[in-house]
Amino acid sequence: MSLLVVGTVAFDAIETPFGKTDKILGGAATYISLAASYYTKNINLVSVVGGDFPNENIALLNKHSVNTDGLQILKDQKTFFWAGRYHNDMNSRDTITTELNVLETFNPIVPEAYQDCEFLMLGNLVPKVQQQVITQLRKRPKLIVLDTMNFWMDIALNDLLETIKMVDVLTVNDSEARQLSGEYSLVKAAQKILSMGPKYLIIKKGEHGALLFNKEQVFFAPALPLEDVFDPTGAGDSFAGGFIGYLAETKDISFDNMKRAIIFGSATASFCVEKFGTENLVNLSQEQVDERVQEFVDLVQFDIALV
Repeated sequence: MSLLVVGTVAFDAIETPFGKTDKILGGAATYISLAASYYTKNINLVSVVGGDFPNENIALLNKHSVNTDGLQILKDQKTFFWAGRYHNDMNSRDTITTELNVLETFNPIVPEAYQDCEFLMLGNLVPKVQQQVITQLRKRPKLIVLDTMNFWMDIALNDLLETIKMVDVLTVNDSEARQLSGEYSLVKAAQKILSMGPKYLIIKKGEHGALLFNKEQVFFAPALPLEDVFDPTGAGDSFAGGFIGYLAETKDISFDNMKRAIIFGSATASFCVEKFGTENLVNLSQEQVDERVQEFVDLVQFDIALV
């Protein structure tokens, strides 16, 4: 049994107050898969790239236990490319260039060997494309997690709402939760979104942590205070990868285990932002990951005697 990851594999060019890059490896599915690889080893990828995508990037994914048999390579087209510039606060950014290229006609195909997936992680994509993946699976996975963004709320809201009905866990950031629900209070926003279909909602708050909701319970995990944040690109996807990777390995989708998965996701995201792009995600040791998770445990652990 396995984890199926669907999303973009792309090129990014990033500029932050700390420097800039040329075209580097990016894409939601790339970050998700690399992050998940530190917790589970049976990862299947569905995505699309162009003939300009280097073989060494595919080899890198394979090295991290990512099966790329479902990666379509359109030889006569170019890979999706995004370029952006972050402001000094590192929370806001300007998009300089978006070249959809192969994504304009992306038709996801789930290979026969991927049909047994227990866990499905749908990275940020056109909602209709996300639906296509779900409907191709003959057996519903144990857990379907969906990531989306405000862009789809602006231009494809009805399709997005239909997709949300089909999943178990939705992940959005705080501004997206407010936009989707029409509520400013995140507690009210969560309950309204949960009424749309998903059993669980994760609201990511960047440097302020993450919230996990179901209809009866809520859990908050802080973000780890870091000395250096070089590049927030891919942080949310790295969080999702750590989250789903831990769940796929433990095969426990209880609320209590999701709380643990939130910590593992947060730990993985904290590595991502310390260097540009995927640079820090490709060379971690298990000891580093374990130490970072322990830092999160130490951050929130305390004893109180009530008298």
